[in-house]
Amino acid sequence: MNKIYSTAESALRGLVEDGMTLAVGGFGLCGIPEALIAALRDSGKRDLTVISNNAGVDGFGLGQLLTTRQIRKMISSYVGENKEFERQYLAGELELEFTPQGTLAEKLRAGGAGIPAFFTKTGYGTLVAEGKETREFDGEWFVMERSLRADVALVKAWKADKSGNLVFNKTARNFNPLAAMAAKVCVVEVEEIVELGELDPDQIHLPGIYVQRLVLNATPEKRIEQRTVRSA
Repeated sequence: MNKIYSTAESALRGLVEDGMTLAVGGFGLCGIPEALIAALRDSGKRDLTVISNNAGVDGFGLGQLLTTRQIRKMISSYVGENKEFERQYLAGELELEFTPQGTLAEKLRAGGAGIPAFFTKTGYGTLVAEGKETREFDGEWFVMERSLRADVALVKAWKADKSGNLVFNKTARNFNPLAAMAAKVCVVEVEEIVELGELDPDQIHLPGIYVQRLVLNATPEKRIEQRTVRSA
């Protein structure tokens, strides 16, 4: 089975439809599938629910899809870098399921593992717990959180072989493997594709069984979200 597609546009063709739920890897602007996000923008698909740690920044990453009003709902843990996100949410134009970061990661992991729900102490007694089942274990109270599943995952990796076995680059791994495992179909943007057998099996971070489509982006932009320098 050939998993390699020539462009990000062709890798998404026939997969994404209006109203779908997508899981998108990345943390801030680190490890985001920028070419796939741009292709999703150009597809014009709307009313999307997007599961992602954050929504990029204004005009880049997932922020592009907010500008074009293609996202109906975000399931996120951090929204502080995007003024358009804030504007749409406060105006009642964008739904937000605000989720603590560790809980978001576990909801994706559980979804990929076939676990329907789990209990966590995080969020008990706060707005996060409103409307959710709570239960006491050993004298402490926990909140039940439902796992997350997506129709399609958009993921960024450093290197892949032709079977889709992936290697991520340090902290750019972040939410990417969790997003991949939680989706029915996973599309991965990589900086390098190698032949089978070139990757050390002990160094593979995500097996190719989770990956259905690959696209090469050898020269990603890799913006720095907040550049901090020391004065001379």
